[in-house]
Amino acid sequence: QVQLVESGGGLVQPGESLRLSCAAAGFTFSSYAMTWARQDPGKGVEWVAGINQDGSQTFYKDSARGRFTASRDNDKNTLYLQMSDLQPEDTALYYCSSDSLGISGRGTQVTVTP
Repeated sequence: QVQLVESGGGLVQPGESLRLSCAAAGFTFSSYAMTWARQDPGKGVEWVAGINQDGSQTFYKDSARGRFTASRDNDKNTLYLQMSDLQPEDTALYYCSSDSLGISGRGTQVTVTP
């Protein structure tokens, strides 16, 4: 069964950090570029970061560059998003996806509040 399962979200204060994980199953993970996106009811869906198949190239939304780091471990079929200096505007449901396969996980909630 093809699936993506995110974890690692939580409630943090401004300036703190979180690491999100996305466990992939049912497909050859190492063959696909992956993305992180987030959804806030007030803002809609935002693309946050992308990473190529072997992790050698990463791409970020302007507001995430320098604070967020996408990485992957193809041996563990897992995608990561290390987020630092989190701010209230980062509050959203974060999910991973493969655009090529047209699949996304259900997401993990990140809430940043004083």
